[in-house]
Amino acid sequence: MFVDTHCHLTLLDLDPYQGDLDLALAQAREAGVSKFMSISVDLDDHIKLAAIAARHNDVGYSVGVHPCEDAATMARATTEYLVELAQPEKVWALGETGLDYYHSTEFVSEQKACFARHIHASQIVKKPVVVHTRSAKHDTVDIIRAEKSTHGILHCFTEDWETAKAVLDCGYYVSFSGIVSFKNAQDLRDVAKQVPLDRVLIETDSPYLAPMPYRGKSNEPKYVPYVAKALCDVYDKTLEEMAFITKQNFENLLNLK
Repeated sequence: MFVDTHCHLTLLDLDPYQGDLDLALAQAREAGVSKFMSISVDLDDHIKLAAIAARHNDVGYSVGVHPCEDAATMARATTEYLVELAQPEKVWALGETGLDYYHSTEFVSEQKACFARHIHASQIVKKPVVVHTRSAKHDTVDIIRAEKSTHGILHCFTEDWETAKAVLDCGYYVSFSGIVSFKNAQDLRDVAKQVPLDRVLIETDSPYLAPMPYRGKSNEPKYVPYVAKALCDVYDKTLEEMAFITKQNFENLLNLK
C-alpha cells in the first residue's frame, strides 16, 4: 500500500467527482493508497483540514505557512501559535515552510525567519517539518543546519546530490514527486539513485505535477503509485517493494521523537 506524503486536498479538481472529495479519496484507495498527508499553505487551512481528517482515519495534515504567502501572513506564524495549532493528534507535521526565491525575493528575511520558527515549533512538538525550497537551496540548507533541524522532509525534491546529501546528513528524508517520472528528469533520477532507500518518500503534491503518463493534467492522490513506479528502475525494486519501503519510511518518520 502506498502513502501520499504530500497532497493538497483542499485544492484538488473535484469536477470528475461531482465536487465530492470523499469520492476522490475512495478512488485513491482503490489504486492502493492507504494514507494521505494533506499539506497546509496558509495558517487557516487547518480548519478545513481538521474536518477532512476527522472524517477519514487515513488522512492526517500539517499546519503552517508556505513561503510564497505574504509577509503579514508569515508574521502570524509565531512559534507559539504553530505549537498551539500542532497539538491535535491528526496533525502529523509542520509546514509546508521553507524558502522560495523563484516567485519572489521581496520577503527573503521574512521567509527565513518564518522558516526558523516552523523548525522551532517542530522541535517543541516533536513532529517533522515539511520543507519547500526553490531557487534557494543554499540558504535552505544553511538554516536547517543552523537551527539543528533533524526531523523533516525536503519535499518535491529537484535539487542536486550536494543538497540531498546535506539534508540527509541532518537526518532528513527526501521526497520525490511526479517530476521524477518525466522523460527529461534523468539527472534527478541519477541523484535519487544515491539517496539511501531508508530515507526515500513519495508524494503527488497534487493538484500539481502529475506524473507520467498524466503529465499536464490535474494531479490527485490516486497517481502516487506512478511516482513509486518511476523509482522502481532507479532502485531495482518491484512496485510492491517500493510501496512497502516508502510506507515504512513514512511510519518511521512519524514515530521519530
